[in-house]
Amino acid sequence: MERQSKIMSDKFFITTAIAYTSKKPHVGNTYEIIFTDAIARFKRMMGNDVFFLTGTDEHGQKIEQLAKKNNMEPKQYADMIAREIRDIYELFNCSYDKFIRTTDPDHVKVVQKIFKRLYEQGDIYKDVYEGHYCVACESFFTESQLENGACPDCDGEVSLTKEEAYFLKLGKYQDRLEKYIEDNPDFISPTSRRREMVNNFIKPGLQDLCVSRTSFKWGIPVDFDEGHVIYVWLDALSNYITALGYDPDGSDEKFNKYWPCDVHIIGKDILRFHTIYWPIMLMALDIPLPKQVFGHPWLLVGDDKMSKSKGNVIYADELADLFGVDAVRYYLLREMPYAHDGVITYEGFIERFNSDLANTIGNLVNRTIAMIDKYFDGMIQPPNSGTEFDDELRSKAISTAQEVEKLMEQYKTSDALGRIMSLARRSNKYIDETMPWVLAKDENKKEELGTVLYNLLESIRFIAVMLTPFIPSTAKNIFNQINCDVKEWDSLSTFGKTIPCKKVGEGKPLFNRIDSKKMLGQIEEMNSAKVKKVDPTDKEDDVIGIDDFAKVDYRVAKIIECQPVKKSDRLLKLQLNDGHGTRQVVSGIAQWYSPDDLIGKKIILVANLAPVKLRGEMSNGMILAADNEDGSVAVIFVDDDLKEGSKIR
Repeated sequence: MERQSKIMSDKFFITTAIAYTSKKPHVGNTYEIIFTDAIARFKRMMGNDVFFLTGTDEHGQKIEQLAKKNNMEPKQYADMIAREIRDIYELFNCSYDKFIRTTDPDHVKVVQKIFKRLYEQGDIYKDVYEGHYCVACESFFTESQLENGACPDCDGEVSLTKEEAYFLKLGKYQDRLEKYIEDNPDFISPTSRRREMVNNFIKPGLQDLCVSRTSFKWGIPVDFDEGHVIYVWLDALSNYITALGYDPDGSDEKFNKYWPCDVHIIGKDILRFHTIYWPIMLMALDIPLPKQVFGHPWLLVGDDKMSKSKGNVIYADELADLFGVDAVRYYLLREMPYAHDGVITYEGFIERFNSDLANTIGNLVNRTIAMIDKYFDGMIQPPNSGTEFDDELRSKAISTAQEVEKLMEQYKTSDALGRIMSLARRSNKYIDETMPWVLAKDENKKEELGTVLYNLLESIRFIAVMLTPFIPSTAKNIFNQINCDVKEWDSLSTFGKTIPCKKVGEGKPLFNRIDSKKMLGQIEEMNSAKVKKVDPTDKEDDVIGIDDFAKVDYRVAKIIECQPVKKSDRLLKLQLNDGHGTRQVVSGIAQWYSPDDLIGKKIILVANLAPVKLRGEMSNGMILAADNEDGSVAVIFVDDDLKEGSKIR
């Protein structure tokens, strides 16, 4: 523990990726800020001078389109979503030092300077871009990078784009980037992410990056070329230095103090931008590179990535309403592995809540306070007479603190919480071993009883200190109940810092055990019967007129062929006779139907839907289906007597 005194003045700059202001973040998005907050809180406890940065990314074609859809100006729309994001971060007690918005005037000004500097020194040049663009990801792709004609990141539709643009010379810095990654093996973490970036993206050769757009207006203008706006990723990535006061013409003291960044915490899906584009931008600006980029895994619902389009979105604030803020923080940090995707289910949440929070931690604190109240009128006794089980508990507490510290230095929050929970279980076992209720019956065992209860309080103090970065409100509650002010991480080098001869606080349940069946029923009822909240990013709740309905061309069609789409578990490719010929439609119903179930059946076709490409297959229309209460989907079949091509009115 002496090492901590040597790093008292060490700076630690940590960032999240800034959240895109397209829609309200779901619980998978919220994991990142909670994970980063736990690391930042831990580093502060270790004595580091921490600067924790987060914020919102607010420009781009997608924001412009969503604002238009909602009859709003882009800035007005971004303001609305940014406020919602910030509200969620504050709800979960995230202790960030700065919340930056890419619409902040000082950020806009510096990004324009950065762009101009790179242009003037020859790292940015003007040309014409022609290729594929995914609006959802704000990303460019070559033909070879597409997967079956779709975006390799989100599996969504891409569009062919041709426009005048500026480009950043990535190839110029490829060798230098490869050497940096080779010389700094921890730069991209975990290791599997580094291999992916190097082998799949860098070694095949870097193509110059399009860094401006002319096909939309919502972005930071290129101030020396009217009509161009700066590519959203160059704009967004620059936040990490503009937030510290970086300026090509002379930076603030804060930038010189905290840069380079110690770690960027980001989702694994945006690793390419942070480990290729961002380092090359910094190299071109002659700025030191970040020490580490940590690509955390995804939080899945079942086997799927959380997505509103899939109807499997869970929101963190709704979970907090059901279970409490710290319970959500605990679950996310405990369930997400270091390098592999985590899974969230309501059943799993309840099980983890009951086993860890209510039964193990809550029960330990509640039993201990209750026994001190009962046997010593709430007074903490000095540890004078030991038992044969004391040394093992003391040793376990000290070794746990050392293990948790080591794990947190590696950002292994799940493993760290596992160690803390192991100490809590060992403390509960210590109660069973020492049997305080038996000692209380023997007047000659009073000192031994007092020592047992003191050791339990001290073990609880260890647990509360270690839980502080993860579930700070609960940790504070525990400190109040055991009436202890010794909360520093340094104090965990010695067992025995709890001060005797004073009273414990009032004992109250930390977490009330959940009736699983009752709660799941409540959740099901809430999801099926609650009045749907209006999502400001959607217009599906709007009332339409008969003229709007008449625009949709519903026709009877017969399925004459059907087969799975290659490399997709969700899609079936249907050949339909619509009364005028044969057309192909791709539908995401493979989970519920096999081709043999469908061939020969007549369905309702939306015949005038704009064609889209899904997994490389053109889909010319859509078939109608309905959602069942169990989450399955049922295709709407029609009477076989209806003729192909008949119009549905």
